Amino acid sequence: MTRRPTSSLAACVWIPLFPLRCEEARHEGLATYPTALLAPDTTRKLWQVSSLARHAGVKPGMTVSQAIGLCHTLRLIEPDPVHYDEHFASLLSALNEVSPVVESAELGLAYVGTDGLEGIFGKPQKIIDAIRQTVGPSDRPTVRLGFGLGKFTAWVAASRAKPGEAIIVPLGAEKAFLASQPISVLPLDSATHRRLRQLAIRTLGALAALPEEAVTAQFGAMGRRLWRLAAGCIAEPVEGCIAPEPIVAALTFFTPVGERELLAHALDQLIARALTHPRRIGWRVHAVRLRADLEGSSSWFAAILLKDPTAAGARIAAPLKTRLEQSPPTGAVERLVLEFTAFAPGTSELQLFARDAQAAARACQQRALQSAAREIRMRVKRANLYHVIEVQPWSRLPERRYALIDYEP
Repeated sequence: MTRRPTSSLAACVWIPLFPLRCEEARHEGLATYPTALLAPDTTRKLWQVSSLARHAGVKPGMTVSQAIGLCHTLRLIEPDPVHYDEHFASLLSALNEVSPVVESAELGLAYVGTDGLEGIFGKPQKIIDAIRQTVGPSDRPTVRLGFGLGKFTAWVAASRAKPGEAIIVPLGAEKAFLASQPISVLPLDSATHRRLRQLAIRTLGALAALPEEAVTAQFGAMGRRLWRLAAGCIAEPVEGCIAPEPIVAALTFFTPVGERELLAHALDQLIARALTHPRRIGWRVHAVRLRADLEGSSSWFAAILLKDPTAAGARIAAPLKTRLEQSPPTGAVERLVLEFTAFAPGTSELQLFARDAQAAARACQQRALQSAAREIRMRVKRANLYHVIEVQPWSRLPERRYALIDYEP
């Protein structure tokens, strides 16, 4: 298996509200109106909202009726995920011309490894200038750039930069730079963010000033990671992606199909065909894309990242069928295209239990128990899990009949 290239120095390229920016780029004058992009999974709620619409009180997650009630001039836009994906892919391809180590995080957010680029471009500012030139003219005024040691420092720098500008964090100054930043830059869920604010912890410096053990006892493994990020102890390298070779299976219908049952059956056939491809042998599927070409030159798109990579057709099909049910194509389908875009290496368990679904399920439960046991030991600093066993089943006294032993899943 080829090792992925890495880089400790990172440049973060961030274009906020990337799908909305794509729509503004291809519709002249749209940026001068309050606009909102509808969610891909449902047409009744808003996904992304422009600054003019936010000023009128419109927020993401609102229903269409609520948004129109607040802003009568609001322009609603149907999402086009295929266009956004293609536009972002072209951005990643352009960044690859600057550095061979490029990591995609989400739509509009990417990291560029800069190790060794000093000999080509010069100082960090020159590297940033080269990266800025690869961004398209329509995105250049809104792109935010950050530079530092590790992805987190680069991301925080980009999040604090003004549109069209960059912040460079010199080597060795990471801790001082992070100390004054708000805790909102951490990868927090809403509950953890609320708890930290209730403890009067509002900056990374305040969090790093606490003992690591205390934060770990309160928040577990996640708390330890958050503390180390805030203290500048973690410098995650940029991991370049080896150019994927997707496995593609397509089906063209003689007459356009609109029935969901037929589409679901066609999906099963495509998955079965893709799983038998020679390149898939020894690999589990991690990411799947399904595209439907509709009548009238429009399209429908769904991208699924499987939490647990698998080689089981039913598990691959389940989330795609759910998407078909919840957000079906808006027209009849002329062509259906399935792509396996990312893979995970097959494990020994997969090879041993490929024909034994119950054994595979037991192995998954075992891993979950081991993870839970590690979390408990990390929080309380001692083993508090025990297994009840029979030692004297003939005894009338329960305390003699049973005993407790340490439980090690």
